[in-house]
Amino acid sequence: MISFFLTAARLLKALGKAMARPVFQSLLLTLFLILLSGTLFYTQVEGWHVLDAVYFGVVSLIPTGVEAGVSPSTSTGKIFTMMYLLVGVGIMISLLAMIAKEVINYNIENKQ
Repeated sequence: MISFFLTAARLLKALGKAMARPVFQSLLLTLFLILLSGTLFYTQVEGWHVLDAVYFGVVSLIPTGVEAGVSPSTSTGKIFTMMYLLVGVGIMISLLAMIAKEVINYNIENKQ
């Protein structure tokens, strides 16, 4: 359990350092706008509840094998989802890579 808290503390410190970088801020804002656009689209076109739309948007962009439990049923929704994933996954991976880099740098700096 102690290991979890130490890891969480390192992650939070690395996030604090990453937030100082304009590129990270830009990626974070872009990701927020992508998630917002997806949420608005799925609530309006697919008729999903807001929580379902946000959940689908986040789970779809995180590079894991988690099943969202919902999927678009309209042709417009399917086309939007293809474009949404092409753009959003790239942004999400870039953001996660920057966070990982900051965690590694934090670990290197604190071992010396």
